[in-house]
Amino acid sequence: MTKILLLSDTHSHIDDTILKYVNLADEVWHAGDIGDLSVTDAIKKIKPLRAVYGNIDDAKARLEFPLNNRFMCEGVEVLITHIGGYPGKYSPSIRQELMLNPPKLFICGHSHILKVMPDNKLGLLHMNPGAAGMHGFQQVRTMLRFEIDGDKIQNLEVVEMPKKV
Repeated sequence: MTKILLLSDTHSHIDDTILKYVNLADEVWHAGDIGDLSVTDAIKKIKPLRAVYGNIDDAKARLEFPLNNRFMCEGVEVLITHIGGYPGKYSPSIRQELMLNPPKLFICGHSHILKVMPDNKLGLLHMNPGAAGMHGFQQVRTMLRFEIDGDKIQNLEVVEMPKKV
């Protein structure tokens, strides 16, 4: 069983609350708009990190992280990108890949809106953890915690944090 902390849209922000949850995870996944790489450097000092760059990320982030990250976690194929859209309204940049070869778990960020929903047509689970950073319109910062056990995605938990620290 692998315990995952999923976050996105940190926009250069990391704090003790985020790091507390990093410590509780086996792996951390970041769905882009990292901002300053000190965020991912702090995470990598504690736990393994898988990440993608987002639209606000600079050339240094784009050298370190890919636009799309496709991998296996136990028995679950995962695809992470920053701008991905939602079931039935996927972004043109990723739509064809999803249609031709859907993963079991599709993750994106960008909207700052937490959303977890199945795509029954493609047989995948879509996750957007919302925004963990201070920048943006969201009133509550959010992250997701869940477990992958073999081919099962289970024990999903929303972590809410106040916008003002």
